[in-house]
Amino acid sequence: MLSMLELQTAVEIGVIYGTLSMGLYLTFRTINFPDLTCDGSFVAGAAISSALIKCGYSPFFAAVAAIFAGGIAGLCTGVLNLMAKIEDLLSGIIVAFMLYSVNLRIMGSSPNITLVDKITMFSEGSSLSTACAITVSLVILFSYLLNTDFGLGLRAVGQNRQFAASSGVNVNSMIIVGLMGSNALVGLCGSIFSQYQGFCDISQGVGSLVIGLASVIIGEKMLSCFNIRKRAEKSFLPILLSFVSCVAGSIAYRIFIAIAVNCDALGLRTQDINLITGLLVIFVMRSTKSGRNLC
Repeated sequence: MLSMLELQTAVEIGVIYGTLSMGLYLTFRTINFPDLTCDGSFVAGAAISSALIKCGYSPFFAAVAAIFAGGIAGLCTGVLNLMAKIEDLLSGIIVAFMLYSVNLRIMGSSPNITLVDKITMFSEGSSLSTACAITVSLVILFSYLLNTDFGLGLRAVGQNRQFAASSGVNVNSMIIVGLMGSNALVGLCGSIFSQYQGFCDISQGVGSLVIGLASVIIGEKMLSCFNIRKRAEKSFLPILLSFVSCVAGSIAYRIFIAIAVNCDALGLRTQDINLITGLLVIFVMRSTKSGRNLC
């Protein structure tokens, strides 16, 4: 069984990674773009914010810098895809691959940066309260943005690009903005997580894509189990519920991982997290495809 401390830690990390899940929701669900940049933009956000904090800058200023770093990574992916005519999957892989070297440069050629004895967002007050305040603010902000005329155009691009273009929507601009917004959220998540852990590591972003997608899928399954989306009548609520489900799915994923790793009967260890994550994603996706109800 989980102790209260382990459960609280799992919830805190789940809330933080909810920002990552929201970012992936923007690309994979909203604009229908399979973006693989996040493994690099996550570390980019963590690296630049950690480097700035180490130099004495405010942790909140460092978080804003991480947002810009992630946004630039998304811009590069969009330019490669739309202007250089490189396939969407490959463009994200190329940018993430190049970001490894860029991130090492930012970190001063060191594979990690420690933030021990440095002031971070979590230096004062409750870590859970701080994480919840940031994530809830982002959920409300992006739910509002996607319900504006701009957000309607963004969603139209994901539904049908030809129809969106015939309706006067600049499809290329919307895709680039969507990629920038998505990776900005991922970069911010990297910044928050590195400040929460107290260090930044060059390999910190490995597996973030699968973790984020697993959270999105689990959150969507939770919505379908309770038929919450069907009960939402106002136009604002479906979008809000989609982002809330991303955060809820992230928390559920972290709790599930914590239970699996700390269950002596299963005999699993920390190094088995990737295996557990893969099996969980396969199970949830398979149950969704076959139409079985897990609830």
